[in-house]
Amino acid sequence: MVSATTAASHLIFSSSQSISRFSPLQTLASCSSRHGPRRPHLSVAGAGGGVRCMAVAEGTGATKKKSGYEIETLTNWLLKQEQVGTIDAELTIVLSSISMACKQIASLVQRASISNLTGVQGAVNVQGEDQKKLDVVSNEVFSNCLRSSGRTGIIASEEEDVPVAVEESYSGNYIVVFDPLDGSSNIDAAVSTGSIFGIYSPNDECFAEIQEDGTLDTVEQRCVVNVCQPGNNLLAAGYCMYSSSVIFVLTIGKGVYAFTLDPMFGEFVLTTEQVQIPKSGKIYSFNEGNYQLWDDKLKKYIDDLKDPGPTGKPYSSRYIGSLVGDFHRTLLYGGIYGYPRDKKSKNGKLRLLYECAPMSFIVEQAGGKGSDGHHRILDIEPTEIHQRVPLYIGSVDEVEKLEKYLA
Repeated sequence: MVSATTAASHLIFSSSQSISRFSPLQTLASCSSRHGPRRPHLSVAGAGGGVRCMAVAEGTGATKKKSGYEIETLTNWLLKQEQVGTIDAELTIVLSSISMACKQIASLVQRASISNLTGVQGAVNVQGEDQKKLDVVSNEVFSNCLRSSGRTGIIASEEEDVPVAVEESYSGNYIVVFDPLDGSSNIDAAVSTGSIFGIYSPNDECFAEIQEDGTLDTVEQRCVVNVCQPGNNLLAAGYCMYSSSVIFVLTIGKGVYAFTLDPMFGEFVLTTEQVQIPKSGKIYSFNEGNYQLWDDKLKKYIDDLKDPGPTGKPYSSRYIGSLVGDFHRTLLYGGIYGYPRDKKSKNGKLRLLYECAPMSFIVEQAGGKGSDGHHRILDIEPTEIHQRVPLYIGSVDEVEKLEKYLA
């Protein structure tokens, strides 16, 4: 029997004929004489001589060099978070199923023109917006991956009228809200799109008022109650951006991490740890086509951003029209992204549950701020499933500057 004399030990397999290296387990292999120093070992008889397995303490002066081929995949990273108790095994499985959905959607987006998935489906979603073909397909892909994980109890999509309770035989406890394909109006032009998600634990209470009009059965009403939670209750949130690279950005409440899909391995690989948004920035991202519909305070704010001032350098305007794309740039370079209310859209156009809350959770974990112009987004209690709110998100200094203008 092998005696483990120390926590930091290596398994050494000794043979007179060959050397075997088991890199996934980080083991060391070595050939030694059968009559070498006596150590606690396990001897296995064989036709070509004995094989010894010995516990050997790692030298105190040894310096471990990181292999040039050593990478950390999203799967490995999630397992490490589970090992240290940051997340449990159930949440690990849910996040893995979401990453699989993102891989499938990334492939669909890249092949959209080839597979005849461009253009509209011929229907409208619950928001009254034309559904693109990929909207429908992406929603199905996301839903199927979450159902098959066996760890989700309720899933709510921007494309669905009401949340869906997963069948009892497959259901778990987590509640997942998602926008399966944000920025779908850009699909036909091959501009950046993305998926956004947030994960909650079950909640039996909600401040939303459910109308007893007979249109929702008991299960659907329970779904609405459980999903209707403020962003403060989020356990995890993230997005996947489909662009020149497929980038998966995730927070589990311990900072923000970015993973990039390596097409060679078909795996998301950790590329940036502890993403931090700059405290301020010189880029603003607003749809200025709606300028005449904004209130005067917001117009004054935008006008002042354009004023070169004493430095002679005005803010730069960058607007893609895809929340994921605009937010990702803001996260990296700093600045502010805004989708305000206007005369046409009294509460803006972005959904609190599917877009604003998950993105605000991410930006706060990265040292930024998310606001509706007056209140912290994560403090807002939802009153309906598809509730819309204004969103201003980005660097702390920039968001606070805007709040002063709107006060």
